[in-house]
Amino acid sequence: MTPSSGPTASTSPQRCCTAFEESRRIATGPLREVALKVKAVVDQGRQKTILVFDDLTSELVELDLRGSDADVLDRLQASGLAEGGDVPATPEPEDAPRGPGRPRLGVIAREVTLLPRHWEWLGSQPGGASVALRKLVEEARRTHEGKDRARRAQEVAYRFMSAIASSLPGFEEATRALFAGDSARFDEQTQAWPPDLRSHAQGLARQAFTAPEEKKGVA
Repeated sequence: MTPSSGPTASTSPQRCCTAFEESRRIATGPLREVALKVKAVVDQGRQKTILVFDDLTSELVELDLRGSDADVLDRLQASGLAEGGDVPATPEPEDAPRGPGRPRLGVIAREVTLLPRHWEWLGSQPGGASVALRKLVEEARRTHEGKDRARRAQEVAYRFMSAIASSLPGFEEATRALFAGDSARFDEQTQAWPPDLRSHAQGLARQAFTAPEEKKGVA
């Protein structure tokens, strides 16, 4: 008989995090594993501050470490905190009106405010305003992909640095270098930071310094 996957089995992507005890990295990996390692440290009675960061966003993750290891994991599963990935777009409700042959695309209806000349131009495009807007958005995403990725990397790195390194020497200059895209200056200003903290900050910031050039339109 093939064993059944238990209630804890999941095909959802796992949320990965990194935990620091002050400036020392104590765990990194799937949140379930990180939570148990953090609990082991806390159970030793150490009084140092522990912060857990989401690896993708640098958002702080609050953990409830009461009870046994199984209790901690059960709460993580029930809360959905341990699952990663983006929140899927909300599809149209089943009773939403559809035109003949109109497929369900998982689109979301929201208000868009434009000037009359904009609506006039959109309405004259093949497929109408909605199709034209989607094409414009996709084109803009492709054109500015590198710049957008760099901006997100800057925000993620800055969020981490602000939470854990704001009192360290060179923080202000490192922040300026981060948003200026100056990798050499950033590395110089973070060089004296504790090794684990420095390597994590530099790793988060790396994409901010490696964005490809913006795509140019055909002249």
